[in-house]
Amino acid sequence: MLSQATRRGFWCECWTEDLTGQRGPALLASFDAYSAPQADRWVAVALRTISPALDTDASDEAWEWLYEGRIQTRQALLRAELCAVSVTHASTRITWAIRPVAFLSLAHRQGTELPPCSADFRPQPRNI
Repeated sequence: MLSQATRRGFWCECWTEDLTGQRGPALLASFDAYSAPQADRWVAVALRTISPALDTDASDEAWEWLYEGRIQTRQALLRAELCAVSVTHASTRITWAIRPVAFLSLAHRQGTELPPCSADFRPQPRNI
């Protein structure tokens, strides 16, 4: 049972991975979603936005998920399961990962100024 200090939602991340092994994974973006539709919409908007710049195979992967895979993703999110969507463009894999979480009501992300300790925490690559 969640207390009033927590709220269920989804933590969404977008990672890139250099498949040549020259660079490690890099976190490009993150998003806090408070519903399954909001979480999968974040991925859908990103895929629609970048699909014209992707090579043919990656664009096909993107549109396949948009037309068919999105339904399974939404159903999995509603069951509070981890989901990931990936496309591979040239030597780069782009992965959107969505995890069910309980958000703590400690500080708002858009606060006017973050505490000094916030710079001490760096995102770590995660295996999904």
